Amino acid sequence: MEYENYIWDLGGTLLDNYESSSRAFAAALWAKSERVFLHEDIYDALKISTAHAVETFASDIPDFLSFYKQLEAETLKQPILFKGAEKVLSELTASGCKNFMISHRNHQVMAILARAGIDQFFTEVVSSDNGFKRKPAPDSILYLCQKYQLNPQKTVMIGDRPLDIEAGNAAGVASIFFDATKRNPDASQSIKSLLDLLD
Repeated sequence: MEYENYIWDLGGTLLDNYESSSRAFAAALWAKSERVFLHEDIYDALKISTAHAVETFASDIPDFLSFYKQLEAETLKQPILFKGAEKVLSELTASGCKNFMISHRNHQVMAILARAGIDQFFTEVVSSDNGFKRKPAPDSILYLCQKYQLNPQKTVMIGDRPLDIEAGNAAGVASIFFDATKRNPDASQSIKSLLDLLD
């Protein structure tokens, strides 16, 4: 395998959460203001960021974000992994590679990983509780590289959004963009399936 250290994003990369999150967002819009938008539009906005989706569809709705997060948390009680996620993590770990995670979520990310059955594969999980600037700032990646003395040339950031790639590039590590339909020219590599990582 080309790399020794894999730094993962969670939502949209290992966890197939955009579908359920979009439904929760639509339900919150209806409950709070009886607004209806195309599922695809909400999905695309959430894929950019939660903040972008709220700004686009619900900037004038009081307490919308906290209400949406409550509904979303219910959907995450039964997390769905992308095909091959557990196999890839297991094989990387068995081969001596280290897995790390950087998530914009708070400590609830640990419960999500446990329910998904993959928490044992991670050396460390960095959440919003750590207090680092959000990606694309490279701070959280640099923290992991420094703490574990990771060789940048053997370390890769994997994510499904441009900001993941920007963060990896800014930190001086390789970057892999995961999307079933799109490529990212700024990434070291683009993959359509997580199983491509084992090739």
